[in-house]
Amino acid sequence: MIRNISIISERVNLRLVESLIDEISSELAIGSDDYGKILIATIEAVNNAIIHGNKADRMKTVDVAFEHADNNLVVKVADQGSGFDPSLVPDPTSPENIENLHGRGVFLMKQLCDSIRFSEKGNEVIMEFKIH
Repeated sequence: MIRNISIISERVNLRLVESLIDEISSELAIGSDDYGKILIATIEAVNNAIIHGNKADRMKTVDVAFEHADNNLVVKVADQGSGFDPSLVPDPTSPENIENLHGRGVFLMKQLCDSIRFSEKGNEVIMEFKIH
């Protein structure tokens, strides 16, 4: 199973991605624990793509792809921005960052998925979830 969606870079379009996740979860009979992980990590990745990657430019899109095979769901989120270096994202759990209101998205995504990697350019994230 492969499903794709392309959205205009507006946060209101997060609901379209959420609806697709709901459909896929229903089709694959994904349990509530896995559903929550997939939903939160994917919405965080799409939100980051809209805000940080595409700078909320309505002329740019965010592409989201879902691929399912062998109890594994791969979610790819790509934006049209210039990318970033994930190794430069500060650790939100370090004392100097603990009270920051922002900067927790990549950390959260890493905690929720079974595997995460970024494209060399840094404008695409590939997250893998084992479906139980």
